[in-house]
Amino acid sequence: MKKKISRIGVFDSGIGGLTVLNCLLELVPGVDMVYLGDTARLPYGTKSPKTIISYSLQCARFLASMDIDMLVIACNTASAHAVPALKEEFNIPVVGVVEAGARAAIECAVSRIGVVGTSATIMSRAYEKTILGLKPGLEIFPQACPLFVPLVEEGWFDDEITEQVARRYLKDLIHSKIDTLLLGCTHYPLLKGVLVKVMGNGVAIVDSALSTARVVKEIVGPANDRSESREITYYLSDSSPRFIELGEHFLGHEMKYVYDIDLCV
Repeated sequence: MKKKISRIGVFDSGIGGLTVLNCLLELVPGVDMVYLGDTARLPYGTKSPKTIISYSLQCARFLASMDIDMLVIACNTASAHAVPALKEEFNIPVVGVVEAGARAAIECAVSRIGVVGTSATIMSRAYEKTILGLKPGLEIFPQACPLFVPLVEEGWFDDEITEQVARRYLKDLIHSKIDTLLLGCTHYPLLKGVLVKVMGNGVAIVDSALSTARVVKEIVGPANDRSESREITYYLSDSSPRFIELGEHFLGHEMKYVYDIDLCV
């Protein structure tokens, strides 16, 4: 008999994973959520694969101690490098954002997909391998955008500096005439307004956060036997009023239960 999923653990390097959490709160009612932001060690996107796997295991072990029934890796960099290690260690469903995002991009794409992400995600070629494994023949144009994460963490979602940075990063993708832009980092949906402005309305923007939440919804199953009430708890390895301010603005509700943790213990 399939085990009922009543508590989901979600982790990211920082605030970007809240894009996944927000979608989960909308699509998966009545399930408790435990969110971990490893803010003390962000960004993951500039770290080595070995370090990314180590950090991901530490985050997952902490969430597992909270009696979660499912683990959601709300970080493209961690998903690109750590999924096999996490699935090997934990006997619960493990959902990463890479495959979900890749499938969603394929559904939208005509022939040319641009993929933006952190340096580590782009260097891993995880999206290219997944997309071409599912649908050979598509053309993939990867572009690392390492400054996007600190811009989001700063709260500069719609700022002229952010737009200038975006235009510089995306000029080659515009020149390549892509028809779909896959946001290969969960921080990036917070910059969607700027990205649409830079790329134009003719390019479909694919949000891996929403795609991941839809996968989780399928695994959890029908919601009609669950109450709408739920508990949402937040753990941060380096909390700050700024994080909470931005998080509450984005989520649209108060972050009541926020706790500091030390993942290095």
